[in-house]
Amino acid sequence: MHIVVCTKHTPDSEAKMSVDEAGNVSWGESPLIINPWDEYAVEEALLLRDKHGGTVTVISVGPEEALEALKHAVAMGCDEAIRIWDESCAGSDTLATSYVLAKVIEKMGDVDLILFGKSAIDAETWQTGSAVARRLDVPSLMYVIKIAELDPDRGAITVERLLEEGRQVVLASLPAVVGTTKGINEPRYTSFIGIRKAARMEYPLWTLADVGAEADKAGAAGSGVRWPQVFAPPAREGEAEIIEAETVEESARLLAEKLLAEKVI
Repeated sequence: MHIVVCTKHTPDSEAKMSVDEAGNVSWGESPLIINPWDEYAVEEALLLRDKHGGTVTVISVGPEEALEALKHAVAMGCDEAIRIWDESCAGSDTLATSYVLAKVIEKMGDVDLILFGKSAIDAETWQTGSAVARRLDVPSLMYVIKIAELDPDRGAITVERLLEEGRQVVLASLPAVVGTTKGINEPRYTSFIGIRKAARMEYPLWTLADVGAEADKAGAAGSGVRWPQVFAPPAREGEAEIIEAETVEESARLLAEKLLAEKVI
């Protein structure tokens, strides 16, 4: 069985975003890490591999910084890792990213299951996994809290989806796209042996030409919307007035009069 995990590099969840006067967005000194939600997808892939056998490949569309996400996944236990990038990929939204990911998976040819984290913490669109499933014409199983049964021989999967109304049990055929959510497992820590393996591993770089993708359907050219211009929020200004009186009752009366005068109450 061949399981593919799609991951992304994101700023640390504690990072603080800032925007300068030119509209350039910065995450400060925050390091780029594997998208935290993707760790659940990686862990689930490893558990399924250990139970059913096979290989786990982690893939990511991104510049050299994306290697941090791939190395973390390999350190957790993934067997192979592939980075996809050329300059035409810059500026991708979920529409363009899903196109490239689908082309990569099609090139692999023998994929039984594709796993995603529920979203990326930087954009939070929740769209890429479903878009890849649509492009591959396979079942899309999002918000999965449990993979109840997986039968590679029969080509079937049963999952529990965590919805607002409760849990929904769904049976689907393989291959399928599964979007994991928090609670499906507890991601393992990276081991020293895993970190050494990740440091020594070679990470193949596939270009758009390698996967048969058209440049005008990737990156900014293939995005569904033009990226908006970003502005820093205006500085907030205000002033404070301290009410002084001899008694608490007098302070309350003066405060009420001021609030009435300002039409706050």
